[in-house]
Amino acid sequence: MEAPTLMEKRRAVITGIGVISPIGNDYDTFCRSLETGVTGIDVIRSFDASCFPTRIAAEVKEFDPLKFVAKKKSLKLMGKNIQFAIAAAKLAVDHSGIRLDTMDPTSVGVIMGASIVNSNLFELAEAIRHSVDENGVFSLKKFGSEGKNHIFPLSLLRHLPNMVSCHISIAHNCQGINNTITTACAAGVQAMGEAFRCISRGDAEAILCGASDSRIDPLGMISYSLLGAVSTRNDDPKHASRPFDAKRDGFVVGEGSIVFVLENLAHARKRGATIYAEIVGYGSAGDSFRVTDPHKEGRGSIQSMRAALRDARLATTDIDYVAAHGTSTDLNDKMETRALKEVFGEGAAKIPASSIKSAIGHLGAACGAASAAAATMAVHRGILPPTLNYEFPDPDCDLDYVPNVARKADVHTALVNSFGFGGQNASLVVRRYTEQ
Repeated sequence: MEAPTLMEKRRAVITGIGVISPIGNDYDTFCRSLETGVTGIDVIRSFDASCFPTRIAAEVKEFDPLKFVAKKKSLKLMGKNIQFAIAAAKLAVDHSGIRLDTMDPTSVGVIMGASIVNSNLFELAEAIRHSVDENGVFSLKKFGSEGKNHIFPLSLLRHLPNMVSCHISIAHNCQGINNTITTACAAGVQAMGEAFRCISRGDAEAILCGASDSRIDPLGMISYSLLGAVSTRNDDPKHASRPFDAKRDGFVVGEGSIVFVLENLAHARKRGATIYAEIVGYGSAGDSFRVTDPHKEGRGSIQSMRAALRDARLATTDIDYVAAHGTSTDLNDKMETRALKEVFGEGAAKIPASSIKSAIGHLGAACGAASAAAATMAVHRGILPPTLNYEFPDPDCDLDYVPNVARKADVHTALVNSFGFGGQNASLVVRRYTEQ
């Protein structure tokens, strides 16, 4: 692999997409579901949430990890987020048709977004049960002597965020750059942006990039409820996630993984790959404000969008669609609308900007990667995914959110937004591939 000259910038193209999501476990099903308005949000079925403040979520359905993991015992080292990522990575490689086994393994990397992984509450409860002294009081001494025997010896390896990238690299013998991005909801877009830059500067021929997350478990759901950030529309789950709608009451927790094969254009051309889109710009910025709330004026969001456009050497008039962050929370949706108006000026009203969280919930670290998959659908298939459940206009959210029904459109260039807790913001520019 020859390094590019100082004047050369290699082009990075998407040649494969793997999806494990609440609305489909492959890219084509994911796209069809978005196009037809399918929602993956329902009552929680993976555990008894009947007494929880929020009893709804967007769970991955009909997922069998043994279709993607050769040895059943390997699952002991994999939380659901890792299982999803392994599956999405294999689907992406198969979708791409890339023969990784014929490539120099040091030229293939892995960059994934990941989040915190909850401890197994049931395992921990069993350990604590055996750590109670004769007075019925929890004893650290007993925990150290007896309770520890009820914890899986390698449990730590299930909970390290970097294990998502590690397992993918081992499964596909990727010996090149290996990185894990842990910037909450911005992680997926940042992982793709960093992969784009690595390929642009000649550090890799191909990178498996994206994100994975799964926090639909007792401790995760209680944590989100205590934050007051999630919807409590328990009696109507399919209408609970309603980005930009006046009656929104919080986001819905989702789970899943989206992995892309991002490839050097010359390598993709040489093997005759199908090219679904090209990444041409990436920007990232911090609010430097609060860890829970976005900056009211969207300071970091504005900066990340402008940085991505500047990196792509594009004007605001070049953007045909925005894959919005759109969480269905009061503060975020107002902020993002305000930020879009600041960046695009009077043109903001003419640019469709939809949020697929209305269909798949909030995938945490993987939400931006899911939006990037939707943006790729828009530029490659000419279909804008809708914002479902948009029924009651909010005067503070008055843009074109592609309400309720998918729309055919000639989309050449799309902007993807992803904003996380702590004020970490990332934006990506995805363009239809042309030879010029």
